[in-house]
Amino acid sequence: MDFNGKWKIYFEDNLEEFLKAMALPDMLIKMSKNVKPVTEIEQDGDHFTVKVQTPLRSHVNLITVGKETEVTALDGRKMKCAARFENGKLICQTEKFIHTREIQGEEMVEV
Repeated sequence: MDFNGKWKIYFEDNLEEFLKAMALPDMLIKMSKNVKPVTEIEQDGDHFTVKVQTPLRSHVNLITVGKETEVTALDGRKMKCAARFENGKLICQTEKFIHTREIQGEEMVEV
């Protein structure tokens, strides 16, 4: 599956619950409700460069499928993420949550 591209978020479901599960401060959760990040992904085989841009903050994470990687959350905290492919989905699992990206037609769906 080719994840290369620039992806804009236009719909978010259960965002507040997800951000609470990440233990983000309440102020950041409230601010995040009105922000629609732009995610740019550069994929080279099993290596991904994921750039997330918001008006508040931007960051870059380097992810390699099959390896544990340190990633940075929107609030600047570092956490370990184990990435894998499963049924065409890119899945990153941390101690607190599982993040899934999947291409459906011309859209990237994140859960």
